[in-house]
Amino acid sequence: MIAPLDPALYRDIVRRAIEEDVGSGDITTAATLSSAERARGVFLVKSDCVIAGLDVAFEVFRQVAAQGDDPLFVARKHDGDRCRAGQAVAEVTGPAAVLLTAERTALNFLQRLSGIATVARAFVDAAGGRITVLDTRKTTPTLRALEKYAVRAGGATNHRAGLFDAVLIKDNHVRLAGGVAAAVDRMRRQRPGLAIEIEAQSLVEVDEALAARVDTILLDNLGSDEIREAVRRARGRARTEISGGVTLDRMAELAATGADLVSAGALTHSAPAIDISFEIDPI
Repeated sequence: MIAPLDPALYRDIVRRAIEEDVGSGDITTAATLSSAERARGVFLVKSDCVIAGLDVAFEVFRQVAAQGDDPLFVARKHDGDRCRAGQAVAEVTGPAAVLLTAERTALNFLQRLSGIATVARAFVDAAGGRITVLDTRKTTPTLRALEKYAVRAGGATNHRAGLFDAVLIKDNHVRLAGGVAAAVDRMRRQRPGLAIEIEAQSLVEVDEALAARVDTILLDNLGSDEIREAVRRARGRARTEISGGVTLDRMAELAATGADLVSAGALTHSAPAIDISFEIDPI
């Protein structure tokens, strides 16, 4: 089971999402329902998927509810579970007005994060255990922690969280620094001891990276034959990561190259939302 996401990472995000949707108040619900009416809502998935974001969705209801009248949540599935179309994944019982007001925002989080988890699982399944699937920094601004959590729920692995926690010398760094050797040398002098990953766009740059004794070489937009040759040259000297043009259709081919890692922005930037409904009935 995946480790739960720290609520501190999403409480404020949920608060701002509620403010965006509710504003000064839910005028329709306020006019049509009394505070005494209660209801039960059930989350139903409409297609096969991997669920993610249940705690975030539940937090929406908690924050919408008045103090002392917290809704009751029952999770029938856990984040990371595979779900079949038509299955109920969770239910919420509480004031009907709270359920109606929170519904859309809760679904937005649950559908988005489940979409990412589902795509991540598809990439991992296609890799067949032969290569580690990584995400990228191509995430929705302010939602990175949530989206990278969804990647983990899908069984893939997080790359660096941001610019602050790992070294990745990209092509523009190389160009501005004056070449691979110069960029690596500057990095080592400024931050000795850190593992260094560097992007290579040709076999020539692969050789330069190996000569500079980097830890990982990111093979950017190389063809399959070039990737296999880069892996051969790097074996025992540096890890190799495939990046650029990575699609689900290519995963089996890329996994067979012998590279250690493959990173795919599609896990987060192109994941379609999962169709999930919230069916509410009075009690």
